[in-house]
Amino acid sequence: MQIHEFFLSLFLILIVARFLSELFAKYGIPSVLGELLAGVLLGSSVFGLITPNEVLKILAEIGIILLLFEVGLETDFHRLKDAGMKSFTVAILGVVLPFICGFLLAYYLFNLSFDISLFIGGTLTATSIGITLRVLKDIHMEQTNIAQIVIGAAVIDDIIGIILLVFIYDFSIAQEVSFQHTLSVTTMVVSFLILAPILAKVLSFLIHKFHAKMLVPGYIPTIIISLILIFSYFSHMVGAPAILGSFAAGVALSRRFFLPFGTALGTNEQLLNDVKVNMTPIIQIFTPIFFVMVGLSLNLRVIDFSSGTFWIMSLSFIFLAFLTKFAGAFFIFQKSIRNNALIGVSMIPRGEVGLIFAEMGRINGVLPNEIYAMLIFVIVITTVIPPFILKHYFKAECV
Repeated sequence: MQIHEFFLSLFLILIVARFLSELFAKYGIPSVLGELLAGVLLGSSVFGLITPNEVLKILAEIGIILLLFEVGLETDFHRLKDAGMKSFTVAILGVVLPFICGFLLAYYLFNLSFDISLFIGGTLTATSIGITLRVLKDIHMEQTNIAQIVIGAAVIDDIIGIILLVFIYDFSIAQEVSFQHTLSVTTMVVSFLILAPILAKVLSFLIHKFHAKMLVPGYIPTIIISLILIFSYFSHMVGAPAILGSFAAGVALSRRFFLPFGTALGTNEQLLNDVKVNMTPIIQIFTPIFFVMVGLSLNLRVIDFSSGTFWIMSLSFIFLAFLTKFAGAFFIFQKSIRNNALIGVSMIPRGEVGLIFAEMGRINGVLPNEIYAMLIFVIVITTVIPPFILKHYFKAECV
């Protein structure tokens, strides 16, 4: 891509995403859906004006890690810790139920191969933490107990999803399960999640210590973005999603994060406010690029809507995709069934995580075009519908 073409693509992404998100928000529709629609319209599904490329993918990745940093910065760690077992239960069931049911449905009912059935089951386990959390932020519900359970569950879901992807990928390529590789990735991910917040807390103390001595403007955004990027890099190096590194950095910098030596390394309130003031405009520029890229990745032209087999399979897996994620939330105790239902709905969107699974299967020749198209349709439906439900039913009285 020529540099001037890239500038035009970026212009279209930012302007169309902004226009549609504002339009959607005006009529009470989750603004994130406007950004997703911008990607669908600009991409190969409709007008074909923009083709996803590595530069745009990098900008989109920056957008999601900045969003997860912001979520971590505003996360109530005590609530997140209290919700630990509930989040773990929702996450485990939200992986196990879709994976097993998806595999069994594909393998026994539709007589698909073992490899294809594994990838379908893996795709159904995904939860898009970015889309769900964006909706919760749009309706100012990110601090509720339900949101904390969902955040914890979605983070755990991402970790399990990556480990599962390693497991399925190894099997589909080598036709054997590499438990050593899977265990190695698991150990590194868990070690990173334990050590990263502690290191980030120490670094936040050093940032505060030198803050007042800086003579050149731009100290806060430069240091914070550098911190986010290095933690995202470390996260990727140990086999975890890069977004977990930025989330860990945000949590550690938040005023609510607690460590045994937290008093000595407490986050300065003024520093925290400076971080928010400096980082918010940057986050608001990059985050829409991520959601537009999700829309750009959805090539609806590959779907044969006239095929009866396509509709039977799609509707079957859509029903299963909703039911299994939804059911996982009813194995924990909440004040009302309605709260369980909201947690279940929050875990349904597949978005970019589901696309990663499907794309891995397609690239490696495991998923034929028909199955890939069916999975894309399932991902679209499970991504688009839940935000409407959340927007309509998630009220301030839910705690």
